[in-house]
Amino acid sequence: MGRALRELPFFLQLVGLVGLAMLIPAAQALTVERFHEARTFFYAALLTLIFVSLIGIALANQAKRPSGLHQLLGLLGAFTVLPLIMAVPFHEALRTTSFLNAYLEMVSSFTTTGASLFPPDRLSDSLHLWRALVGWMGGLLMWIAAAAILAPLNLGGFEVTASAEPGGGEARVASMASADSVTRLMRTSWRLMPVYGGLTLALWVCLLIAGEVPLVAFSHAASTMATSGISPVGGVQNGAAGLVGEALIFLFMLFALSRLTFSNDTVTGAAADLRHDPEFRLGLILVVVVPGFLILRHWSGAYEVDEVNDFLALLHAAWGSMFTVLSFLSTTGFQSADWVDARSWSGLDSPGMILLGLAMIGGGVATTAGGVKLLRVFALYLNGQREIERLVHPSSVGNARAISRRIRRQGAFVAWIFFMLFAISLAATTVLLGAFGVRFEAAIVLATSALSTTGPLVVTALDSPIVLVEMNQGAKLVYGAAMVLGRLETLAIIALLSPNLWRN
Repeated sequence: MGRALRELPFFLQLVGLVGLAMLIPAAQALTVERFHEARTFFYAALLTLIFVSLIGIALANQAKRPSGLHQLLGLLGAFTVLPLIMAVPFHEALRTTSFLNAYLEMVSSFTTTGASLFPPDRLSDSLHLWRALVGWMGGLLMWIAAAAILAPLNLGGFEVTASAEPGGGEARVASMASADSVTRLMRTSWRLMPVYGGLTLALWVCLLIAGEVPLVAFSHAASTMATSGISPVGGVQNGAAGLVGEALIFLFMLFALSRLTFSNDTVTGAAADLRHDPEFRLGLILVVVVPGFLILRHWSGAYEVDEVNDFLALLHAAWGSMFTVLSFLSTTGFQSADWVDARSWSGLDSPGMILLGLAMIGGGVATTAGGVKLLRVFALYLNGQREIERLVHPSSVGNARAISRRIRRQGAFVAWIFFMLFAISLAATTVLLGAFGVRFEAAIVLATSALSTTGPLVVTALDSPIVLVEMNQGAKLVYGAAMVLGRLETLAIIALLSPNLWRN
């Protein structure tokens, strides 16, 4: 039985897991006596599992071994087709919206974007649980796919690393190097699922101890690990855990800065060392430097009104800035309860550009964070530093330090190509949204939030929130496609155009 399940196509395995996951909100709805929602999720789970069983039986005699490109195609299908299945119980349970809205809600959750079309009070606890669970599964899928699918194909940020050099693959972990795509996927799944689930459980328990409601605690824990920013109460600032809850979430958001914080399965060459990891160090620098500039602005604003001795307000502003900066840098999108005080203290009424820039930079490679990724930014920084050295000393020879050994020789060139593709995607998405009647400022925010998978930007980046449900169908479809593109990245989509995939 286990071998038969392993032999199923990757996409079909994901459909089966989605069917099993539907039983969780069904059980929750049954316990609170919301019988319509319980029946809806239970019947949807039953039909999904029957569908997977029938297709699995039909494919039982096929001995075809999928390649990495086929699994990449399955990953694209997961982010486009699976939300259709997820949207069926959501739409039937809500009963007051269109199926397109339900589908876009599931795409947003599964791609860990977290932009919601509905206010929190419109959805029941079961639907909030389903949204958080879908986002959590999307984050787990990216954890696994990064090492099992994207790393062997040198995609998702790995094209910048030293392993992408000719012959660099020889330095990979021996147990994974000789494995085929199916075996590699199974090994990675069994290795990372306990870690991902254990970290989520630990944060959930800690938030419960801090006084949070069980459903809200689970949603915030799952959203933190998946960097989806999904919350049944509109954000952590509205939760019951308070400052303690924010501190706990802050610690767990650090896992989105570097894969070395939870695994070394994609490390090549030297042993993993978080202290010398360029992504983690660059992320921490941004978390300290950006709030530092904001604090200077706060301090100057306080000096003008003669409140420089208000150190308590200074501490609140510092914490609110640091938490929010890390949250948007990791593309989670939570706001601190002190972020409002940090803005109003010095008159910083429009933080949209800061938040957009942080979300665009993104977190670490092979994490659940989106954006351009810190490693690509670091590669561009090293190249800029080297070019300045050559301007001063034209005959100088570059020094390969230990911190830069993770970057390939042409890493800056590849990173610049991706940055240009990201910019072109951002411009194209903005133009398409504008063609469907979206205002220019809103179109830029929507495009950035989708391509960086930071959905809460639609609420925080502008003076007034963007109401997604009021957009027309064309704008909604463009936004959904941009979320899938931001999750898989442009290079992965281009790789799917390979003739080797379609020839077979």
